[in-house]
Amino acid sequence: MHWLWWVLIALGVAFVAMVVFDRLQTHKAILRNYPVLGHFRYWLEGVGPELRQYIVTSNNEERPFSRDERRWIYSSAKGQDNTFGFGSDAQMERTPGYLIARQRTFPLEPLPGEPAGPDEDFTVPCAKVWGAGHNRAKAFRPDSIVYVSAMSYGALSGRAIEALNAGAAAAHCLHNTGEGGISPHHLQGGDLIFQVGTAYFGCRDGSGAFSLPKLLESIDESPVRAIEIKLSQGAKPGLGGMLPGAKVTPDIAAIRGIPVGETCKSPSGHTAFRDVDSMIEFIEQVADATGLPVGIKSAVGELGFWSDLAGRMRRTGGGPDFIAIDGGEGGTGAAPLVFSDHVAMPFLRGFPEVFSRFAVEGNASDIVFVGAGRLGLPHRALAAMALGCDMLAVARESMLAVGCIQAQRCHSGNCPTGVATQSSRLERGLVPSDKAPRSARYLATLRHELLRLSRACGEPHPGWVGADQVEVLQDARSSVSLGELAGYRDASWGKPSQADRVSLAHDWAPMASMVADRADDPSAR
Repeated sequence: MHWLWWVLIALGVAFVAMVVFDRLQTHKAILRNYPVLGHFRYWLEGVGPELRQYIVTSNNEERPFSRDERRWIYSSAKGQDNTFGFGSDAQMERTPGYLIARQRTFPLEPLPGEPAGPDEDFTVPCAKVWGAGHNRAKAFRPDSIVYVSAMSYGALSGRAIEALNAGAAAAHCLHNTGEGGISPHHLQGGDLIFQVGTAYFGCRDGSGAFSLPKLLESIDESPVRAIEIKLSQGAKPGLGGMLPGAKVTPDIAAIRGIPVGETCKSPSGHTAFRDVDSMIEFIEQVADATGLPVGIKSAVGELGFWSDLAGRMRRTGGGPDFIAIDGGEGGTGAAPLVFSDHVAMPFLRGFPEVFSRFAVEGNASDIVFVGAGRLGLPHRALAAMALGCDMLAVARESMLAVGCIQAQRCHSGNCPTGVATQSSRLERGLVPSDKAPRSARYLATLRHELLRLSRACGEPHPGWVGADQVEVLQDARSSVSLGELAGYRDASWGKPSQADRVSLAHDWAPMASMVADRADDPSAR
């Protein structure tokens, strides 16, 4: 039986070798954190389609992101084949709210100089110039219609922030800091949107009140291109941000100015302003002092606020340069279940309510509209742009791109992939130099898919696609256009103005000839 001992020794050596290899490799966070055991996860993932034919769930049943959606994000981020075979397994005619892009019989060919596949260096710029409507000193046109949405250092690990920022830099995208302030992890080359939350982290005095000198100090040391004032967010609308005590490390406590290990709850509302008029004054004060475009972020609840804001902006000429609307289905961190599920409108219902109020006032073209809330998937992204979004902010999809597996443990500090944790043991599994290229590839692929969809719809830029070019299935026998469902009164609502088209063509060479060819086409206006 001596041979049995040799077999056991060989197995032991193989086991140790696998543990060492898994701990040292940098490509898979699960294996770095859970050597050997993590292989079972990938094995089960590999045989999952066969098992699911008989048990468990279908490819489209898991939430918030289905298995098919996660597979598309993962394969796109890794640069792998992200196509699917044997047709759709979605029950289109039995799914109310199912989105369909109405393609043209004669689609557009790729624009001159456009690469055949996703390319981080081939950008699709915003149709509008941020800050131009109010003549801000540092107005600019973002190079990418897609950017990394607000996720603070604290909610996410330092390594995750580094990967997201470096990926955003590689894909020429903006990166929103989230309300936790700017950390060294945010300084990996990506341009920033500095978010001002209700607790004013990074821009507050010793008593916790807003401090303009502190804000100027923060942005003076960092590549900040715009400032976003967060009124509310999709995960917990009506509540301030919440960072569980398990995530409040000494480093984060020092950056935010809060006690170590204690749950950090931001106030529900701002103290620097309390109504529409004082908010506009606050925005103008910050914009004058910094020269930067200043905007607001909010989930959609009461509609009177938006009517009031649109009217006051038309009459005063001041107000936010951009408005980021977060759907009630959004959220990347800890939140009470009832607020996640039952407070604030979902994006495709809430955004049109906001946009239409500015369209009626006639000042929608002066504002850059940003959409957020599960919009990092091409079909939902196209619908958002058809409704009037000029930019898309993606959060959870960006997390998936850098390794998140939808374990839904963000609130516990025990994220197994090191994305949403402050545990040094778990964070070790995420290697920024490996995940940053994945973040960049995902962002580039989303842009590429949006371009392909817009070409199929006969438009040269995703922002040109109108709400009448997206159909919403209601049941097996009926459907309605997105514009009709949204209550848009004019076919031009949601589309850039002719002036914006000409301006973009001037700045984005691939579109110059297309705009010239369509300048006299009434349907293009």
